[in-house]
Amino acid sequence: MRYQQFCLTAYDRERATPGYTLYSPNFGRETYLLGMRGDVVHQWRNHPLLPGNYAYLLKNGNLLWAGRTSEGNLPNTGGKGGWLRELDWDGKLVWEYRDDNQHHDFRRLENGNTVYIGWEKMRPENVKRVRGGVPGSEKDGVIYGDYIREINASGKTLWEWHSQDLEIERYPVNMVGHREEFAHCNAVCPLANGDVMLSFRKISTIMIIDRASGKPRWEKRDDSWGMQHDCEMLANGNILFFANGQDTGIAPHSRVIELDPATGKTAWEYKGDPPWTFFSPHISGQQRLASGNTLICEGQWGRIFEVTPRSEIVWEYINPHHGRMHSGVNCNWVFRAYRYGADSPEIRGRLGPVQL
Repeated sequence: MRYQQFCLTAYDRERATPGYTLYSPNFGRETYLLGMRGDVVHQWRNHPLLPGNYAYLLKNGNLLWAGRTSEGNLPNTGGKGGWLRELDWDGKLVWEYRDDNQHHDFRRLENGNTVYIGWEKMRPENVKRVRGGVPGSEKDGVIYGDYIREINASGKTLWEWHSQDLEIERYPVNMVGHREEFAHCNAVCPLANGDVMLSFRKISTIMIIDRASGKPRWEKRDDSWGMQHDCEMLANGNILFFANGQDTGIAPHSRVIELDPATGKTAWEYKGDPPWTFFSPHISGQQRLASGNTLICEGQWGRIFEVTPRSEIVWEYINPHHGRMHSGVNCNWVFRAYRYGADSPEIRGRLGPVQL
């Protein structure tokens, strides 16, 4: 095992960003809110299913969580969700919606609607247009694409977008990617103007979709990212994401990259020292904090840590909760984690001052 220590392993009180850190172990049925000392200050217990990857706090203090159902087009594929639930601070159900094809990501919009990613069978004529990937690795001759769907509180679909409507030939699947999926969206980030930013793992592409036309208005592919996860638009207009680094060389390693979309160049990045000491080939994410530091989730190792702009680690926590995958392997994976300030809308008035 890589880590011999769990829970809090590093804490610089002077430079770490005060707040509470939320995460859901991938193979557990609880969501934990941690203090800066690594203590559990609040939790949501006994979710009815394993998480469909993660949960996060809404501005009203409620928890928005996805559960992994056993039905749907790709029931055994990584990222499977299917059941969205909103719980109040005390764990009482406030809202729920089920789509067994929902996967990876979901976001509550400012207007109260919810946007999420789902899987659908591609039309036969579009299946023939998919390039790349491992030959013969389709699922019974079928390839699945992604849809992005916005629903209101009653579950009515208000807007929808489909990856198979792209110019498919322009986006060949990574040579090690299985062809049961085209593109494999793993993040949906709503933007202030109504457009949506998407991360596509199997084509190593981040793309912004114009809501009105349904066409990409910005995109960048870089196979050196190694099939990235997560993406967020920063206040300065740059894009922050987790470059997994899978199959990118003799010593694979991950990076967190801040990209200037105007120039396509890296404005900032974090990597290990030496680089291969930081590596999660799948899942994982990041969050830019108000202090300018960055919270990173190195998902395969259950490692959540905070770095300064100079890449100095000032807080680190290793998930101590292990669970068994379908294969029987015991692991402590974490899909994403988030830090919330004590005075944030998500926390304000619900907990006392942060204990430093």
